[in-house]
Amino acid sequence: MLDSGFIRDNVEVVRAGLRSRGLDPDRTLEEIATLETARRRMIPEVEALKRQQNTSGDEVARAKRLGQNTTEVQEANRARAQQIKQLSIQLDSIKHQLQQALLGLPNLPHRSVPVGKSADENVEVRRHGQPRSFDFDPKAHWDLGPELGIIDFERGVKLAGARFTVLSGAGARLSRALINFMLDLHTKEHGYREVEPPFLVNSASLVGTGQLPKFEHDLFKIAGDWDLYLVPTAEVPLTNLHRDEILDARDLPIRYTAYTPCFRSEAGSYGQDVRGLIRQHQFDKVELVKLSTPERSYDELESLTLNAEEVLRRLELPYRTMVLCTGDLGPSMAKTYDIEVWLPSQKTYREISSCSSAEAFQARRANIKFRTAGAAKPEFVHTLNGSGLAVGRTLIAILENYQEKDGSVKIPVALRPYMDGKEAIAPVR
Repeated sequence: MLDSGFIRDNVEVVRAGLRSRGLDPDRTLEEIATLETARRRMIPEVEALKRQQNTSGDEVARAKRLGQNTTEVQEANRARAQQIKQLSIQLDSIKHQLQQALLGLPNLPHRSVPVGKSADENVEVRRHGQPRSFDFDPKAHWDLGPELGIIDFERGVKLAGARFTVLSGAGARLSRALINFMLDLHTKEHGYREVEPPFLVNSASLVGTGQLPKFEHDLFKIAGDWDLYLVPTAEVPLTNLHRDEILDARDLPIRYTAYTPCFRSEAGSYGQDVRGLIRQHQFDKVELVKLSTPERSYDELESLTLNAEEVLRRLELPYRTMVLCTGDLGPSMAKTYDIEVWLPSQKTYREISSCSSAEAFQARRANIKFRTAGAAKPEFVHTLNGSGLAVGRTLIAILENYQEKDGSVKIPVALRPYMDGKEAIAPVR
């Protein structure tokens, strides 16, 4: 969430930043300015009336002690109390409207983000590894998986419907191996603290990270009176661990990693990636989250992105890293790198991780602050997050890049200790 005071003092900067995202913010900014003016006008008015009420109460008590008639003063007090009540209701309404308007605004892009309208204008910053040359036509994972007997799309549909899948045997083992490998790498070598959070979160958590109110259509809500949703990503519980807290600056940066299943309705994406595991309603992911001081925020983004890339380096999978343009940037984020892995069947790179800085946008919504020793007041932290990595998409990349002519799939050397030394997955004969 953007600060209303910042918007008031830097309205043209805000307008330019939002327009670079392809938005027309004039009406919303005008509404925010009107509401902010009304709020600032009413607060001293209500406070002055409350002070008068307190003073008048003392006067009534004094008059009673002296035996004086207090009827007129008490009537004025009752009228003033009613006025305070009415103005307080109006002020609360204005604050609510202002909050809702602010919650609807996206973050401002960082100055280093390229301006563009769509993913076509994202900019490549580096790539690693060369796509493999096959002496046969490589198969897509949706053919390889069933032939290996490790992916069952039909039974996934039978159990839960479209975009659900069953992994079994070596497929389930490979998925678990990837999770353990990623967690070990990030905790033992990259300095993250492993967390096992709830897989359900309340609405306050989702407001904190920006999924609510705008993206409720993409969430799975628990039926009944529960204020609970299935997690769309571990970013939500990890970031909200410190909601409504003031942290010690000496403890920053805080680095968390967690494995969770993730649940998304993928509303509006039907017709895209309907085959295979690319876009599922339920998928596994290892997430990386950091809480940082503003001064170190972008250094931490660079290191977080390299931490995610290291998974692909260890697995010897070709990838490239892109910086997203303003038109492709997620609403909560100030800057994002997408890491894209090579898929031979599609002859292209596909996203496997997004690594982002939200600056203070999420922290302001979730009220996460830090205090530096000797500072007059606390500041908002900067929050960062990234996939380290999406497990299903990593499994896809292994199947397609490590497939052999006889239908088997080799297991990357880095994963073999997690697969009891197994070197390959053979097809079902």
